[in-house]
Amino acid sequence: MKEGKPEDLKIRTRKFALRVISLYGAMPKRTESQVIGKQMLRSGTSVGAHYREALRARSTAEYISKLEGGMQELEETMYWFELIVDSGIFSESRISDLAKEADELMAILTTIVKRQKGQ
Repeated sequence: MKEGKPEDLKIRTRKFALRVISLYGAMPKRTESQVIGKQMLRSGTSVGAHYREALRARSTAEYISKLEGGMQELEETMYWFELIVDSGIFSESRISDLAKEADELMAILTTIVKRQKGQ
């Protein structure tokens, strides 16, 4: 069930969560920023939790389901990143590295799920 080096992805998703936490901490204290930020904080920090749950899955179907849950959270996080930029809370350059990491994590999880479904 488990692919490659799960420890690496455990660390990477935790680092992603910590970067999301840091971004939230830097957000302006205006109401609209905080509402968007809290949504981003919730979805961005749950990606790693879903991945860790997947590692404890009792079946391939459960493994895939947990990974797909993480992918949904990543997609939502990317949406909040877009709103943060589009609303002028932060510039695109301020979150571009974090958005790139979200894209890369999505690609990794997508590949794992496709491989699992192909077995």
